[in-house]
Amino acid sequence: MNAHELILAAAAGAVCLAICATLWALAQQRQGQVRLLALRARVAELEMRAEVAQSSAEAFDSALLAVEDGRALLASGEESLCVCAAALSLKDADAQGLVNALMRADPDHARRLRALFERGETCAFEVRGPAGVVSVEGRAAGALAWLRLSAVIGEDAGLPTAPRFAALLDARPGPAWIASADGAPVWVNAAWLAAVDAASLDEAAAKGLTLDKAADEIASEAANLAQVRETTRWLTLGGRRRAFHITARPLEGGGVGVWAEDATEAEEMREALKRHVAAHDETLNHIADAVAIFGANKKMIFHNTAFAELWGLEPAWLGERPGHGELLDRLRQRRRLPETADYVKWRAAELDRYEALGSSPDDLWSLPDGRTLRVVRQPHPMGGVLLLFSDITDELKLKAQYNALIQVQQATLDKLNDAVAVFGSDGRLRLHNEAFERFWNVTPTQLDLAGDFEGVVELCVPRLHDLNFWRELKGRVADPDPSARAPISGEVKTSDSRIVAYQSRPLPDGATLIAFTDVTDARKLESALADRSAALADAERLKRDFVGNVSYELRTPLTTIIGYSELLERSGENLSERGRGHAAAVRMAATQLARSIDDVLDMAQIDADEMALDLEDVHVGEMLAQASARWSRSLVEGRIVLQVEHADEIGVIRADSHRLDQILDHLIENAIRQTPPEGRITISARRALGEVKLQVSDTGRGIPFHVQAHIFDRFVGRERGGPGLGLALVKALTELHGGWVALESEPGNGATFTCHLPELAQAESASHRELEF
Repeated sequence: MNAHELILAAAAGAVCLAICATLWALAQQRQGQVRLLALRARVAELEMRAEVAQSSAEAFDSALLAVEDGRALLASGEESLCVCAAALSLKDADAQGLVNALMRADPDHARRLRALFERGETCAFEVRGPAGVVSVEGRAAGALAWLRLSAVIGEDAGLPTAPRFAALLDARPGPAWIASADGAPVWVNAAWLAAVDAASLDEAAAKGLTLDKAADEIASEAANLAQVRETTRWLTLGGRRRAFHITARPLEGGGVGVWAEDATEAEEMREALKRHVAAHDETLNHIADAVAIFGANKKMIFHNTAFAELWGLEPAWLGERPGHGELLDRLRQRRRLPETADYVKWRAAELDRYEALGSSPDDLWSLPDGRTLRVVRQPHPMGGVLLLFSDITDELKLKAQYNALIQVQQATLDKLNDAVAVFGSDGRLRLHNEAFERFWNVTPTQLDLAGDFEGVVELCVPRLHDLNFWRELKGRVADPDPSARAPISGEVKTSDSRIVAYQSRPLPDGATLIAFTDVTDARKLESALADRSAALADAERLKRDFVGNVSYELRTPLTTIIGYSELLERSGENLSERGRGHAAAVRMAATQLARSIDDVLDMAQIDADEMALDLEDVHVGEMLAQASARWSRSLVEGRIVLQVEHADEIGVIRADSHRLDQILDHLIENAIRQTPPEGRITISARRALGEVKLQVSDTGRGIPFHVQAHIFDRFVGRERGGPGLGLALVKALTELHGGWVALESEPGNGATFTCHLPELAQAESASHRELEF
């Protein structure tokens, strides 16, 4: 490219550059104009906002301060600033001076303002000055801290601001809220949120939570009726059922203020009071005494069941709560009041007791029907009078009977020969008889002065020196241990050589009875009786030895006599008929004497309790047949018929066969002696009610009535010969078997002896006494 082309190219480039520069300048100019218009609009808007802010601040009587680097400038509200300065009594209405005054007013205010200026922390508080209150709200915006100040001067200076009032309600322990006309909450405090377990009102509304549906209805009623509504509701808060007194009051400007006061304690106290009153009434209805309570207006406010029954009054009439005077008039009409000469005066005196402040003395009413009432009057704590009527008729009778019994008891004790004293559980002498005074040679005055056990002991020690004895008795009287109060008895010897028997007995009321008896003569008599008993025992032993020795000495010659007499009877022609008769008589006499000796020995054994039965099974039928065979010769000689009667199944009896034979032999022998020739003797046996009856009957002359009572006595019942022990031995042997003997006889018509013998048990218990321990 040549130079000319280069110049043309450079010119063309310069032209293009100039055109571009011009176009760019035009574009920049247009953009600057647009920006200028935007800035002018923005400035106009800002100016308008500033004017609005200024106007709003001035409209609401507030001053707006801007604080930067600790320097305060007034943004708006010059008049409000002057008012705030006047409230704090500042001479100059200077923004910086006002901020300094706020910081000086309270250390907490200074701390909050520094936190706002340095860290941008929001604050709100009130400063009370001499002339009014300044409300301060602080916010941070960028590098500036803004303070809005508003002052309240005059009557409204004592009213809190809305935030402080909201803070006050928020600090209440009970739920409080503001509700709309439909009852829905529009503002709630922290206690309300805690009660429904929500973080905010919006959350509670989203979840449909409310404190109580009834409370919302109460708020709606208060809004619609423009009246205060109240109610008490039981709510469950925090897992516990609590009572709240809810009040809804319409607010000025709309809405309803609702607050709940915790009335749990009051409601519980009210319920407890109701229960106590009911229990009190129930208790009074169960007591026997009649109770009536009259209020301060002299009207009956309560009566128990016993009151209506005591006076015979109709429950319906009492339910009308009659006056005290009306009650007295009705009782007088029915003659159920004490008879008095001036009823009007007596009635007035009864009603005047309402004016008395203290308790009246108890009174006794004697009614015409014979009853006696104790009347107790007490001022009622809630005003009025409480009347209590006790029917003491039976009590007075019991007291009279008790006093009579005490007098009888004292008289009875005074008639006793034993010395008796009664001591209470406290050791006091409660009762003593005259014999006690004579026994210890003391006077009633001395005993009254002695008073207790120790004093009585001092009076008795001169005659009984054993102090250990008195200490033991004191333990029986005063020791509270039941084992120590056990009854004791014993004997001691006094200083005048008397033997004294003593005994202590605990009484049911805790008292102790102590009795002393002079047994000196009794002990001497017992000693004499013991000596006599020993002498009698020795005599009995000598008698038993004598009978045994005599019987042994007599048996030997009797055996010889019986043997030789039988030998002579059998000598045949060597002895004449008369001689044989004499030999037979000798044999019979010797045999009778041997039997008598055996009877005496048996009776002596029985008396000495030395006879033992040899028990075995005895066939009753065979026993009767053998007895009949033994006496057949004597029956033939006497021309007497013997008849044996018994059932085929009479069986056996547990007894001593030898002794039963003795019983039958003695009875048959007695019947033979009593029965004339051509007479009849019947021996029989039969069973009845666990026993066997052995009976021997005769048709003889019978037994006289005056002899029957002693027929079984010893040495009675034999008209001739022998010691008369046969029937006595029958009775003794029968009783030894555990049975008994009966006699039935009428003079001239024979006699019947019946031996009642037990079958088994009694016989065994009565026998073998040597085996008993």
